Amino acid sequence: MKNYYIIDFDSTFTQVEALDELAKISLEHHPDREKIYLEIERYTNLAMEGKLSFREALAGRVQLLQANKSHLDKLITHLKKKVSTSFSRNREFFKKNSDTAWIVSGGFKEFITPVVIPYNIKKENIYANTFIFDEHDNIIGFDESNPLSDEGGKVKLLQELKIDGTIYGIGDGYSDFQLKESGLIEKFFAFTENISRKTVTEKADFITPSFDEFLYVNNLPRAISYPKNRILCLIVGEVPEIASHILKRDGFSVRTKDTFEEKYTKDVGMLLLGKDISVSEDQLSRADKLKTIGVLGDAKNHLNKDICNAKGIVVFDDKKDKKRNAEFIPRRMADFINNGDTYMSRNFPNLLLPKVKDVTRLLHIHKNVPGIMAQINLVYAQNDINIISQFLMTKADIGYAVTDIKGEYDRDLIKQLKKVQNTIKFRILY
Repeated sequence: MKNYYIIDFDSTFTQVEALDELAKISLEHHPDREKIYLEIERYTNLAMEGKLSFREALAGRVQLLQANKSHLDKLITHLKKKVSTSFSRNREFFKKNSDTAWIVSGGFKEFITPVVIPYNIKKENIYANTFIFDEHDNIIGFDESNPLSDEGGKVKLLQELKIDGTIYGIGDGYSDFQLKESGLIEKFFAFTENISRKTVTEKADFITPSFDEFLYVNNLPRAISYPKNRILCLIVGEVPEIASHILKRDGFSVRTKDTFEEKYTKDVGMLLLGKDISVSEDQLSRADKLKTIGVLGDAKNHLNKDICNAKGIVVFDDKKDKKRNAEFIPRRMADFINNGDTYMSRNFPNLLLPKVKDVTRLLHIHKNVPGIMAQINLVYAQNDINIISQFLMTKADIGYAVTDIKGEYDRDLIKQLKKVQNTIKFRILY
């Protein structure tokens, strides 16, 4: 049996609620626009939380829009820039699953279709409402015969379609949960990258903070090997808010604390320290998941460099106390996690890597000893791996090798690379 993926549009595939955005466009010059915006938003939230029938909420919003086709053109341009980050980077999934990745939405085809078609989603696999226009291209209503315009519309649609396969639902609203409640789908994933509704998350099979997480949990092809929302980034001390904003926007799970609390030691993946914050040698030696540390100040005397090197922890710091480094340091940390860049690192060889598509990027951190690259490349050769590019730099006792490979590989390859003598840390980047 095939697996089918039923994906919501508003606040799931895109970061926003399209009708709310359409209202901002169509009512831009209306004297009571702020009042109307709030009323449309109220309808949206009531429907998404299951407190108002979908038909009532839809009719109420459409009536307030005062929109026409020219407004829709502007909306489409806007929505194309608002595709959710984790969906945008996983275009390859839709290409490989073009027959079974469907958009099912209470929104409208007039703006959904042009936004999702570039992602290899087939037109016939887009299920949504349609507007009714008057002779002057003004929106005056919607097709009420469409099951998606009614309460429980997604349930009614799937009952009509009689899909022969295992169905997974992904969405942020109550109408998405109704699919699970009806028994028509195998599992419901509450998508919370853009908004989290308690009435939905408490009933979901899984809470998925990103599409990467959904793909990871279901062992499906994905742009990055490990969801960034699973990487805990701990910010300690006085750090400007912009740093937290940058890391959250990139998808990391961020916690802000006054001190490096013991409970985070074993789970922290990224650590950003305010000026004059130190980390004890004991905690540093036990932080086995820690990949990178950023310091808004000079790292000297606040971190044990030898322990960082021994554990393969890349350090970025701010020796000159420049104001811009509240943004620069977290971006360097994110670039290391995302692309493998070590440029401007305090303790690692400096590499600024090209971003390559359609490859698997493997990072190998090792002791800088003679013959280790020969051992690494022997593993690749014995596994018939097609190497597209390889980058190697050393600094003192650290060696850093980045290898881009093409095609399928046996999972045993990873085990073999981790077992190469003098390996410090190994990571599949994407």
